[in-house]
Amino acid sequence: MSSKRASSRLQALINHIQCSYSAPTNPDILDKPIVLKKRAAVLICLFEGGDGSLRVILTKRSSSLSTHSAGEVALPGGKREEGDADDVQTALREAKEEIGLDPSLVSVITPLQPWHTRYGVTIVPVLGVLSDKDAFSPILNSAEVEEIFDVPLEMFLKNDNRRAEEREWMEEKYLLHYFDYEFGNKKYVIWAITASILIGTATLLLQRFPDFLEQRPTIWGGMTEGDKLMLKNISNSK
Repeated sequence: MSSKRASSRLQALINHIQCSYSAPTNPDILDKPIVLKKRAAVLICLFEGGDGSLRVILTKRSSSLSTHSAGEVALPGGKREEGDADDVQTALREAKEEIGLDPSLVSVITPLQPWHTRYGVTIVPVLGVLSDKDAFSPILNSAEVEEIFDVPLEMFLKNDNRRAEEREWMEEKYLLHYFDYEFGNKKYVIWAITASILIGTATLLLQRFPDFLEQRPTIWGGMTEGDKLMLKNISNSK
């Protein structure tokens, strides 16, 4: 890939998303008594690796944080502040504050479908592309982030290094996915809503369904088209 512009493959993908994708502005997916009190945005920052694969930037949250996400893997992002014009500005501001990513290096493609949590937070993923990876020199805010790393986006469609646990919440069963990733002598676990957001992003961008049953909880969007296809295939094979 050129250091100054996206490759033709990546640019074609960007054009496809811009022309064909329209994020729901007010998805009616909540059938649980959840009061949405807060709004946050995360940045799905993609770049093209040396082997031509799409990769996404992730962080490991500081272990000293007082929140439930301390020490976990997350996408750069955080809560929307009063001065933020929109979700895109929130995601870019938070990425700059957390990992020193200059917003001018990111080509924003589109906000994606909002996700809701049981804690009353709406999370809006913002899809962006880092065309010049070499221009990005991470500066970590140690109060919030311990590490920064990147992974291939395609891993979120594969069974390799994936495990799942069946959970139940408010009488609804769903699967919680865990993806294990090793780089050098370090091991990371990407799970919960971060993993689910990236499964959805990989499905959208790589234009194929996961190799596994996703089975999201309703609050995260419920049954996907990939789930329906897989369940149909399982039923037909019996």
